[in-house]
Amino acid sequence: MSNKLALAALAIAAVAGGAWWTTRGAEPYPALSMAAVAQEAVTDEQLAMVPDMVIGQADAPVTIIEYASFTCPHCKNFHDTVFEQLKADYIDTGKVRFVYREVYFDRYGLWAGMIARCGGEMRYFGITDMIYDTQKDWIGDGEPATVAENLRKIGLKAGLSKDQIEACLNDQTMAEAMVATYQKNATEHGVNGTPSFVIEGTTYSNMSYEEMKKILDEKLAN
Repeated sequence: MSNKLALAALAIAAVAGGAWWTTRGAEPYPALSMAAVAQEAVTDEQLAMVPDMVIGQADAPVTIIEYASFTCPHCKNFHDTVFEQLKADYIDTGKVRFVYREVYFDRYGLWAGMIARCGGEMRYFGITDMIYDTQKDWIGDGEPATVAENLRKIGLKAGLSKDQIEACLNDQTMAEAMVATYQKNATEHGVNGTPSFVIEGTTYSNMSYEEMKKILDEKLAN
């Protein structure tokens, strides 16, 4: 997925306020305008609400930041074909600290992010796995009501209560903080497509495991 950030902002501004709870005839929160959010700098309070999700040792010699969208097929492919090797060879062995940052190119990616974060840091990566593993299934026919109901089911399967899910998906303040934080971080690192990777401060586009392994081995050798 290679949308420009400006186009992503317009897309979410146009659709984020769409009928989320169409089965109830109500929206989860008022229309969320990324255009409005982008006009103001992200606050410290917003940044604190959206912490980085991290696995790996804090003192690992190399840090990778992945920027990914839950609705991006290429991100799912990375999750399916590269991440487990990366985790086994570099993260679990203490060589790499891995940071996952969500990108919102569309409202469904934002909604999925709200479900993933609803479980807190302890459940985040487990829910992320579920979202990627069933990407085609929960997107379904692409209708808002279908996506909403399928994401609810993922939340329930992950052990969240109905009340937790409803509270998370109706949290406008959190949604705005997520969008503002995403824009700040992605702009800072020059991210225009997903997945993208920032390895020790340098931004790279999507790559194979072999390509990533070469970069990591060079960084670790230095």
